[in-house]
Amino acid sequence: MESAAPASLFKHTPVREEPEIVSRVGAMQSWSAPVVPELPGRGPELRLYDSADRQVRPVSTGETASMYVCGITPYDATHLGHAATYLTFDLVYRQWLDSGRRVHYVQNVTDVDDPLFERAARDGIDWRDLGARETQLFRDDMSALRVLPPHDYVAATDAIDEVIELVEKLIASGAAYVVDDPQYPDVYFHADATVQFGYESGYDRDTMLRLFGERGGDPDRAGKADPLDALLWRAERPDEPSWPSPFGPGRPGWHVECAAIALTRIGTGLDVQGGGSDLIFPHHEFSAAHAESATGERRFARHYVHAGMIGWDGHKMSKSRGNLVLASRLRADGVEPSAIRLGLLAGHYRTDRFWTDGVLDDARARLARWREATALPAGPDAGDVIARVRRYLADDLDTPKALAALDAWATDALTYGGHDTEAPRLVATAVDALLGVAL
Repeated sequence: MESAAPASLFKHTPVREEPEIVSRVGAMQSWSAPVVPELPGRGPELRLYDSADRQVRPVSTGETASMYVCGITPYDATHLGHAATYLTFDLVYRQWLDSGRRVHYVQNVTDVDDPLFERAARDGIDWRDLGARETQLFRDDMSALRVLPPHDYVAATDAIDEVIELVEKLIASGAAYVVDDPQYPDVYFHADATVQFGYESGYDRDTMLRLFGERGGDPDRAGKADPLDALLWRAERPDEPSWPSPFGPGRPGWHVECAAIALTRIGTGLDVQGGGSDLIFPHHEFSAAHAESATGERRFARHYVHAGMIGWDGHKMSKSRGNLVLASRLRADGVEPSAIRLGLLAGHYRTDRFWTDGVLDDARARLARWREATALPAGPDAGDVIARVRRYLADDLDTPKALAALDAWATDALTYGGHDTEAPRLVATAVDALLGVAL
């Protein structure tokens, strides 16, 4: 499809009134989409935990549901922490499809950022080549894991004009300012530009300052009005890429990139903003505040949804620590992607949990039993188990209960058999459609 011109950042463009989803800007390609089979009937309405409201509540959407999920910074390979996050929103996507909705899913790639430059310099490779290589590996991993791709897959470097437009708007409204630094006139966002700032995380100021410093912020930057103020535009530095702008050459800040991409691809009225729980603050708090300041909306997204962290060897899995279990390495070692999916789905998506050899062994055994049961010529009635799986997944993606229900059906089928010749096929179809696991 040929991309159309970008919509204005500030035009009210509610997704639920669009007759069709139109890809607006961005030359990046996502990955191949697996076929999602249809089940008889419709699944129940989805309920999800909202980080801002601190409770599980219904996800209200129109005929088209919209979702923006923060993508990777492509300076290293996909680890299982990444995979768990994208599997979470793959399940959201699948439950929406099962309830009869269309889905407009947008994901970014932060292909211009300090970690990328640092890794490229360390390895003696051009930062563009490193980003392209790791983004392709991510695509390969997502395709192998049968994760449904976003409709708009947008690199930060393909959204520079939109970022500049948003920063201009924020400066003009007084929500942003240029620091008094002749050498590096960076542009910052006033943390108090919206009266509701802090509603998403619920953190107090001391916690915000601590996390801001730990997660890419610069509280000690001289010339800022407030240590919490977030970078919108980084003025040109030596040996860094830059783009021209009305406020001088430079490059986007992290949070404003996502706000600009979401506003131009989806518009106001976003149903779900998602990512890992480590993005709640500062990234999601500030990207929401940027969008709210520009549009005058009280709330950027109707639901803020965050996945828990995956640990290995006693710690959260992270590139900085180096305790990574890579999806690509597991695949290269002969681990079937369906087993990886089942291992990650064995825990609830909001729970911080560890990946272990035992988790993988259990997932392989479960996959084998489900395949054996669905290969039988007949089995127990499938209607009840499919209804329960739908109900559990619609209730805040309760995968442990959904997997247990399928385990029980498989045990009954293998132990007692059954008389329903359609049941094995229907159960396999449900596992594929709702959990993304190919039997």
